[in-house]
Amino acid sequence: MAQHTTTARPIVTLRSTAGTGVTYVTRKSRRNDPDRLVLRKYDAVARRHVDFREVR
Repeated sequence: MAQHTTTARPIVTLRSTAGTGVTYVTRKSRRNDPDRLVLRKYDAVARRHVDFREVR
């Protein structure tokens, strides 16, 4: 299946706010989340849960 450049669910990168450089890659819905995505996930370097923000 070919992927369009302007899909409804683009791939986004989430970077740790702890400053460790840890990233997650996920998809998001442009319709439900038009702003930058913020998720609380586990940072293995900091060894705790921190906020991960979408980078562009």
